[in-house]
Amino acid sequence: MTTTTLAVLVPLLPFLGALAGLLLGRRAPGYVRPLAVLPTLTATALAVVVALRQDGGGALTGAARLAPTGNDALPIELAFHLDGFAVLVAVLVGFVASCVQVYSTGYLRDDPRYPSYAALVSLFTAAMLLVVYSDDLIVLLVGWEVMGICSYFLVGHYWETAAARAASLKAFLVTKLGDVPFLIGILALASEAGTFRISTIVTRITSPLSGFELSHPTVIALLLLAGVAGKSAQFPLHTWLPDAMAGPTPVSALIHAATMVAAGVYVVARLLPVFTASAAALAVLAAMAAVTMVGSALAALAQDDIKRVLAYSTIGQLGYMTGALAVADRGAAVFHLISHGVFKALLFLAAGVVIHAAGTNSLAALSRTGGLAKRVPDAYWTMTVALLALAAAPPFAGFFSKEAVLGAAEHAITDPAAGNYAVPAAVGWTVLLAGLLTALLTAAYATRLWLLAFHGRGPEAPEHGRQPVAMNAVLWVLAGPTIAVGLLYGALPDWFDGRSLAPTLTTSVLATGLAAAGAVIMYAAWRHSTARAAARVPLGAVAAHPYGEPAVSEAEAIATHQPAYGDIAAADDPADPGRLLLGPLHRHAARGFHLDALYAAVAVRPVRAAARLVRFLDREVVDTYVHGAGGTARLLGAAVRRAQTGNVQTYLGALLAGSFVLAVAAVLVAAGA
Repeated sequence: MTTTTLAVLVPLLPFLGALAGLLLGRRAPGYVRPLAVLPTLTATALAVVVALRQDGGGALTGAARLAPTGNDALPIELAFHLDGFAVLVAVLVGFVASCVQVYSTGYLRDDPRYPSYAALVSLFTAAMLLVVYSDDLIVLLVGWEVMGICSYFLVGHYWETAAARAASLKAFLVTKLGDVPFLIGILALASEAGTFRISTIVTRITSPLSGFELSHPTVIALLLLAGVAGKSAQFPLHTWLPDAMAGPTPVSALIHAATMVAAGVYVVARLLPVFTASAAALAVLAAMAAVTMVGSALAALAQDDIKRVLAYSTIGQLGYMTGALAVADRGAAVFHLISHGVFKALLFLAAGVVIHAAGTNSLAALSRTGGLAKRVPDAYWTMTVALLALAAAPPFAGFFSKEAVLGAAEHAITDPAAGNYAVPAAVGWTVLLAGLLTALLTAAYATRLWLLAFHGRGPEAPEHGRQPVAMNAVLWVLAGPTIAVGLLYGALPDWFDGRSLAPTLTTSVLATGLAAAGAVIMYAAWRHSTARAAARVPLGAVAAHPYGEPAVSEAEAIATHQPAYGDIAAADDPADPGRLLLGPLHRHAARGFHLDALYAAVAVRPVRAAARLVRFLDREVVDTYVHGAGGTARLLGAAVRRAQTGNVQTYLGALLAGSFVLAVAAVLVAAGA
């Protein structure tokens, strides 16, 4: 079978699995799990074969015309472009999706909506694979939008809870807010370049012989960046991602680790020459990355929900990727995308095991619960490995990929013209300083999560039963790449652009030292606050009943957090070491620095006020005219109806009276003439 055929089958198999799952889910429930797992596993195996055949060599391309656009020079084509970036990201997507599907068979084993859930996960996987392989901007946009609608349904899976309903709607609306300018940017780019083919656009921009230059590179880049900010949860359109934790944990692992949030970074990497054509666009990208990295890390230090800590962590790690793109090193960006996708999926799935075992998602409650590490040893050890990778501790995956980003920023400062693109030194400094500060904060909140979740002191939580084997097995499958994938830094340049991904001495020493300092400071703060925790009664309550299913435990934990603590994100816990370190900044960080309140004041309330005004005008003004016209017709009808008595004498009298009036009028007119 040719590589082209295999590449077509990679996104097609999960799509067919989703279609079959939707059609047969209720009629033949015994086929639901095989239809969810087998197509995704097969697609992953085929993606590996495609990657091995591509082997980091020249790009493999193919195209078939789909539809005309009215302009023969701008057809829409079902085209694919298989270079090193595409084939490796496809392997990542398939691998994580397969792990999520297997994990979900245990996590949602008795969920009545599992058939639709599994089908949506398969469809989501197919859409992301389409984005990865596609070489046509319109086809890429189709996959982009399918992911958006799938995320709406998946985040709202626990639709019985108000948090899930609000989160799904918020995720949909915020990402659509970015998708509108993204679509305009695609059309503007294709109009100037004369094609929707990504590879052709990149060739025309980068080839000195083509003589082609974008007329409005800054405008196009910023329009595209708006969509990227929404989909990849970057400031200022990142606020949907923490709330999306109201969905099932496997959804968080899929959407918020290796697929949807990574799509924006991947698209910028594919279209990097468009962004490097404008120094202003690179500056905006660097500023966005810096604010996102630091702000999200501070917010993660203040969250009480274990999944919201990981959500803000995802936002920050995506900031590292956009920072690498700002210094024009897409190899470092995609390297971090791959390593982050693996260890963040592991973190989310391990968090699901912890929530099920403890019956709560609250770190304040977990810090007052003893013996959790012994109860869930698989989750404890694998989550420890993943947190070390998140904190960029050597030799775990996060260390090498994060150092590649920081090394790229350092390279942009010391030798900005050495690469293929000229990068302003200020951009390099922005990314480097923000990245180093975030390394300190990341190690701090990773240490806080580990200490509060697994080293609490107090009575043991009620026994919630043993986790299904499928859940624990997946954790160990993900732990292997979390440890080893970073060691590929020497081989990956051959698959990417050829730029070295090896750690540099300066940034390695600085970042590792800052990370160690962050971990030590957090440990000291935790030791200081432990006495307070022991002296106080437990905060909140364990939500889920013993022997509850994992998904039921999570849904109940999400639904009861706000009633228990008065806030969906934070807990008023004076024994929290994060509160101790952040001081007065804690309450602002816990609420995401009030960006939701700002958006409510600037956008939501004015839109609602405008809607109320339109409703008033429609009811009181427009409807008044409509009702008046109808009322007038009714009055005239009533008057005419009264004249229709059916009495012949009345009709003859009216006829004679009318004739008399006409005769008199005729005489008067004649006399006047």
